[in-house]
Amino acid sequence: MTAVPPVAALLAAPLASPLGPLLAGLGERLPGLVALYEDLHAHPELSFQEVRTAGIVAARLREQGWEVTEGVGRTGVVGVLANGPGPVVLLRADMDALPVREETGLPYASTATGTDPDGNEVPVMHACGHDVHVTCLLGATGQLAALRDTWHGTVVAVFQPAEEVGGAPAMIEDGFLDRFPRAEVCLGQHVAPAPVGFFGTRPGPVMAASDSLRVTLFGRGGHGSAPETAVDPVVMAAAVVMRLQTVVSREIGASQTAVVTVGSLHAGTKENIIPDTAELRINIRSTTPAVRDRILAAVERIVRAEAAASGAPKEPEITPFNSFPVTVNEPGATAVVHASLAEVLGQGRVFTLPQVITGSEDFGVFGTALGVPSVFWHFGGADPALYADVDPDSLLEDGLPDTVPANHSPHFAPVPGPTIPLGVTALLAAAAPWLRNEAPGA
Repeated sequence: MTAVPPVAALLAAPLASPLGPLLAGLGERLPGLVALYEDLHAHPELSFQEVRTAGIVAARLREQGWEVTEGVGRTGVVGVLANGPGPVVLLRADMDALPVREETGLPYASTATGTDPDGNEVPVMHACGHDVHVTCLLGATGQLAALRDTWHGTVVAVFQPAEEVGGAPAMIEDGFLDRFPRAEVCLGQHVAPAPVGFFGTRPGPVMAASDSLRVTLFGRGGHGSAPETAVDPVVMAAAVVMRLQTVVSREIGASQTAVVTVGSLHAGTKENIIPDTAELRINIRSTTPAVRDRILAAVERIVRAEAAASGAPKEPEITPFNSFPVTVNEPGATAVVHASLAEVLGQGRVFTLPQVITGSEDFGVFGTALGVPSVFWHFGGADPALYADVDPDSLLEDGLPDTVPANHSPHFAPVPGPTIPLGVTALLAAAAPWLRNEAPGA
């Protein structure tokens, strides 16, 4: 891996690439894109509540000359730009934010709040970089609209709601396949805490499946001074949490990828009252159907066994929600995208990821529903100064240092100046082989 070049070089290099004609004027448009990003970052919206964001997206697309449809899958926006005969390419960005209180200290930091699905007022932050994704795709749509003489075909720009809870199926269920031109390839990207200027993808599975479970444990309430008269669901929940830690360490092979996380545990209202119930929210990551089935079975077995061991008066309730499939990159299309990114951005910046990322995505739902190849890649957005004391060659093997804020952190803050033009360039570079009829079979 090469060292991270200066920011000026990162901005200049793509413009000197073979993609040059489609990138003309991007430098002049960058201040406006950065301003757009800062506005989106300061005004985040929760899943399926992206009304303001969707309105900005729709207005920008119309200004650029795209055919626009709003309200797809509740708050999604789809833009279509037909530019003569040729392949149909789908480009996707997600729009929603997270219930996280921002702690970046940025002048455009979010102070927004929202109402979560349970009716609670929560802080809201673009802690996963979806504001970067929206900005980059709007930058790419602007280039495509302004420079139509440099490409041909049709582009479907998808601004998807609610990625954090699985919004892609909502768009499919809203007639997406019949309402818009059928793409021949689906392309998407995600900003990561890697150094700005680096890109990574891989053929085959690239991101894990995710399954979320809501577990309700039933006890028998009582006075905290007389636990012998009650069945304590807090102790029951604690036993479940600890036993779940053995699923990956003792039931999944060392060469297999899996994660089990209890991200939420709620019980009781007062220190001297034993409550009737406790609720856990569990998240599971897996990369193969066999491992997924094994984990789900183990979780259910443990939950029911601990309830029985505690003398629970009622069987626990286990309710699935927010399920994501494995994100799979079609090998042939991935090879095309990898080669194009390397040609445009530089051979030393585009890498094959050594293993599946345990984060999850619903982007693959589009390619699966359409029955066409899809390719998803990650691109760095972290300030290179955060890696000043890190050997770049160690990152692929050892992972990112703990000192760099990752996605979903209240400190996650991509550096917009270099990240945005590189994200725009990557989208255009990935689509270019199809829009120039260079991809296999095009």
